[in-house]
Amino acid sequence: MSFATSLLCRECGNETELAPVNACDFCFGPMEVTYDYAALRGRVTRERIEGGPKSIWRYIDLLPVDGEFVVDLGVGFTPLVRADNLARRLGMRELWIKNDTHNPTWSFKDRVVAVASSRARQFEFDTLACASTGNLANSVAAHAARAGLRAVVFIPHDLEVGKIVGSAVYRPTIIAVDGSYDDVNRLCSELADNRWWAFVNINVRPYYAEGSRTLGFEVVEQLGWRAPEQCLVPMASGALFVKIHKGISELAQLGLIEETPVKMIGAQAAGCSPISTAWAAGTTNIRPVKPATIAKSLAIGNPADGFYALKTMEQTGGAGVTATDAEIVEAIGLLAECEGIFAETAGGVTIAGLRNALDQELLDPERSTVAFITGGGLKTVEAVEGALAPPIAVDASVSSFEDAYAAAGAR
Repeated sequence: MSFATSLLCRECGNETELAPVNACDFCFGPMEVTYDYAALRGRVTRERIEGGPKSIWRYIDLLPVDGEFVVDLGVGFTPLVRADNLARRLGMRELWIKNDTHNPTWSFKDRVVAVASSRARQFEFDTLACASTGNLANSVAAHAARAGLRAVVFIPHDLEVGKIVGSAVYRPTIIAVDGSYDDVNRLCSELADNRWWAFVNINVRPYYAEGSRTLGFEVVEQLGWRAPEQCLVPMASGALFVKIHKGISELAQLGLIEETPVKMIGAQAAGCSPISTAWAAGTTNIRPVKPATIAKSLAIGNPADGFYALKTMEQTGGAGVTATDAEIVEAIGLLAECEGIFAETAGGVTIAGLRNALDQELLDPERSTVAFITGGGLKTVEAVEGALAPPIAVDASVSSFEDAYAAAGAR
């Protein structure tokens, strides 16, 4: 049985039973899952976790799902790569890449959807739905297929082809909305009031968001049960940023690691940076923006967890940084060239943000740092194809090869 006990309003503290609701009945603040930490301290040990499956479900005691309802695609426990080549290029001592391109649908969204879809089964929903910038739709479609549920995914009409195909292959119903992600989300919020569907990032959002904590859990375990000193996380809604820090903090609260400070740096595309802009202005008031960036997976102009991301920055001595589209494309190539990891545009934001944070002296190059790569590059090939060298064309002869190869070398 799950150790989740209730939902608690993050604003007024109103507590209610575990149910498919996102907003507080009293103040309309966002709801968050609470746990029986006293009981968890008597059960969760390093040995128990290490003996679990090589997936997020090794942390099932820390997730709001009963085991019999788990939808399992083998999500999580992705590689934590010591990025020495990139570290040398950036002048860093200890840099790690948490590579979530290894998830079943090639993004971290598999973590949150694994938890949300499992809880949806527990609530006896028969339809899984979402508002998505692409990666979430891919994951919802895949998990619904695995769980035997109907899938209806809502996306902006202008998504990258790779992300549309990455959903369509699982045979969901795809609704392309003429508008931005924020328009899609507003539509889905209205529909969630009228249909008994599990909208994973709306009425099931409190459970969905908990899946991001597993990134914090895994990094700590993979570092030998120690917290990193600095984290660089891409931000869209801000929820991933907040929950990674929460996950690391919970392991300290449970006595599994020493309690040490972790500086949290969030990165956004310059063309959609409401959180980082608010941080730079020294305010917690998020001003919504109209997205204009190639990093479409981060293009949320009105971030639901923006305020909490800013509070996490304040609490940890962190910051918000931005990256231009040109910097994003360059950073995708830099990560691929140095470490053999092909990231989507959100990963470009991470690496460009890392470099910019170093340039602005917001990160200490001597401290252990984890940069989070949240999605695979084949989803967003349009962003980089124009910046790559074309193949060298040759006839099927040695002489043609030698001439062309020599000419290419001269260029």
